[in-house]
Amino acid sequence: MDNTGNHYLKNVKKEFSKMKDLGDRTFSQLKDEDFFFCPDIETNSIAVIVRHMSGNMLSRWTDFLTADGEKDFRKRDEEFDSLFYTDKDDILLRWENGWQCLFNAIDQLTSEDLLKKVYIRKEEHSVIEAVNRQISHYAYHIGQIIYIAKFIKNKNWKTLSIPKHKSDEFNKKMGM
Repeated sequence: MDNTGNHYLKNVKKEFSKMKDLGDRTFSQLKDEDFFFCPDIETNSIAVIVRHMSGNMLSRWTDFLTADGEKDFRKRDEEFDSLFYTDKDDILLRWENGWQCLFNAIDQLTSEDLLKKVYIRKEEHSVIEAVNRQISHYAYHIGQIIYIAKFIKNKNWKTLSIPKHKSDEFNKKMGM
């Protein structure tokens, strides 16, 4: 029988997978140069957001249960430096590496781990708190990525959810 902890871990993996999928489907609509578009000097490009997310994921999820989530190898401030054109493949490789590290760590967790203590910048968190912190952090940034992509694509944007003014049609399709 499935216990609450196992259910939580399955749900965590499902939610992270949904977030990654939103990013993947967004990226599939973009040209290389779109990853480097900045609407203004205070707004990060998609490439910078991905670099930040990847840096965060590699730091937080490497040795998740045994080392502070802010690793010495991470250079957080550099993640936000203007990133000039490299290529889409480089950005997507960073994206994939970050998610792979995250999923490897999640796959190793058991329900017995959930109340263990982990640290992020020397601040104590239960595993549940640390995981939930990352869920909200990544959802925030994926929302930014989608918003910038929608701005770039404008009328050529292919929605990732129920299209505007199509809720009734969707609900009927779902048998509601």
